[in-house]
Amino acid sequence: MTEVKRLFDFPYYQLEKYPQEGALVSKVNGEWIKTSTQEYIDQANAISRGLIKLGVQANDKVAIISMTNRTEWNICDIGILQTGAQDVPIYPTISEDEYAYVLNHSESKFCFVSCSEVLSKIEKIKDKVPSLQGVYSFDDLGSCDNWSEVIKLGNDNQDLQEEVQKRKDAVKEDDLATLIYTSGTTGKPKGVMLSHKNIASNAKHSEGRLPIELGNSKSLSFLPVCHIYERMLLYMYQYCGVSIHFAESLETISDNLKEVHPEVMTAVPRLLEKVYDKIIAKGSDLTGIKKKLFFWAVDLGLQWEPYKQNGGWYEFKLKIARKLIFSKWQEALGGNLLAIASGSAALQPRLARVFNAAGCPVMEGYGLTETSPVVSVNDMRNGGFRIGTVGKVLPDTEVQIANDGEILVKGPQVMQGYYKDPEQSNEVLKNGYFHTGDIGHIDEDGFLKITDRKKSMFKTSGGKYVAPQLIENAMKQSGFIEQIMVVGDGEKMPAALVQPNWEWVANWSEKKGKNISTNPAEACKDEVLIKRIQKEVDKHNERFGKWEKIKVFKITPDVWTIEGGHLTPTMKVKRKVVKEKYIELYNEIYGH
Repeated sequence: MTEVKRLFDFPYYQLEKYPQEGALVSKVNGEWIKTSTQEYIDQANAISRGLIKLGVQANDKVAIISMTNRTEWNICDIGILQTGAQDVPIYPTISEDEYAYVLNHSESKFCFVSCSEVLSKIEKIKDKVPSLQGVYSFDDLGSCDNWSEVIKLGNDNQDLQEEVQKRKDAVKEDDLATLIYTSGTTGKPKGVMLSHKNIASNAKHSEGRLPIELGNSKSLSFLPVCHIYERMLLYMYQYCGVSIHFAESLETISDNLKEVHPEVMTAVPRLLEKVYDKIIAKGSDLTGIKKKLFFWAVDLGLQWEPYKQNGGWYEFKLKIARKLIFSKWQEALGGNLLAIASGSAALQPRLARVFNAAGCPVMEGYGLTETSPVVSVNDMRNGGFRIGTVGKVLPDTEVQIANDGEILVKGPQVMQGYYKDPEQSNEVLKNGYFHTGDIGHIDEDGFLKITDRKKSMFKTSGGKYVAPQLIENAMKQSGFIEQIMVVGDGEKMPAALVQPNWEWVANWSEKKGKNISTNPAEACKDEVLIKRIQKEVDKHNERFGKWEKIKVFKITPDVWTIEGGHLTPTMKVKRKVVKEKYIELYNEIYGH
């Protein structure tokens, strides 16, 4: 049996243990197209031979940029790694300047792109990237060499397979596998150096937390695979013999869920918030007894505790709620889900409660790109689940809490460092531990709880510490608030910049006959809307100490987006950028 030590070992292990007819499944022209484990390996080997023929050497860099997850991505990934080269997955939505920076910094020789949208960005900056020798597209574009030409080149040079084997044999588990450039909320992207062992160990350790039937389950993949979270899980799925189905886009997820009926999928809290808001909006449109029943079930769900802690009478009512109401939620998510792994940002406890009550098990985990990524994750089995925490630490992983509350991690998943940046590497890798920059604590039962980012905590002029993320997560429970950033470093009080959920506002305005403008630039000055959001802020303020309460807020006139520079590709708020963009509003708040 193949021992899985390097990332390209995963498909071979699957072939021996759980060969799949649909190892990778993508929708092409309305039809789900399956690639078997054997075809996956054969095509990856053809890519390896083709790249070697093109002159790719061990330790060269090859970039992959795709707008959506698709079969070709995984085939190229394995094909590149087998040559001893490293791949550089790049977020498709970053700016052209950032494309140029990452391609230059990594000295990428070749680049695989998904479609015309990505290609047009590459075309604009190609001349600024002297290392780039060729670009190949997954879609048939005519204006660009197609990736199938690399496969053809590989198939025409079967004799190079011996060289592929030699290159594979030379790759050790501690060798660099990939460079993942974190957008970060400040400064230039940093190239996180992850070895084969970093990611492979994380996939194998995470497998123990996944409640699925090995060799006989399906997953739906839609979070960007250029992010280490989804990518590590794709290796884990291969290890567990899970058939991977790639969603067409974020817009088609609900249709794809009903077509695929997956047992497992991943999500970010923002997606779960949107699903929940849509369900609540539909429930609000009901009338009479149906509406009463719907909100009775939701209220019941919001009180849910694991392991039947609420007692027999609660469980009896929950059984009825599941039959009458929550069964429809399950159907909407495909009907078979055993686990939704949530990561990348804090999950509101109310969402964890209501989805689990509905029989859609959401398990929150914690990690960073620098930890490949999982450090800890909840698991319903063996008492390993606690709401409001990110679960227990993975095997072989040690977490310490520093004197200032910072979470320090040691384990096989901790990165090798930042590429070409020893100074930054030494700053975060000290005494054998990775300094995460997150603040948290471990409770008496071993559950890890994250409370804030070290850098985002601030002190008011009165000397009181404020942890903005706790306040932001509470405020985002309101359907009216899509994004919020708490400010007030060195000021007399905390305040906030708010981007409303404009879809929610439009529905509310229509139902209540409030005539709120659909243009955010006008609506942000509407007194009726300001008053309504004030009501939400007041409600959630109750949870906090006097010095933490949001005293003033301003509505921003734009939607916060990745393209607009407000958010990182993983949807985290770029605090510095947002403050600069709305400095006039900030100055209004504090009378500067």
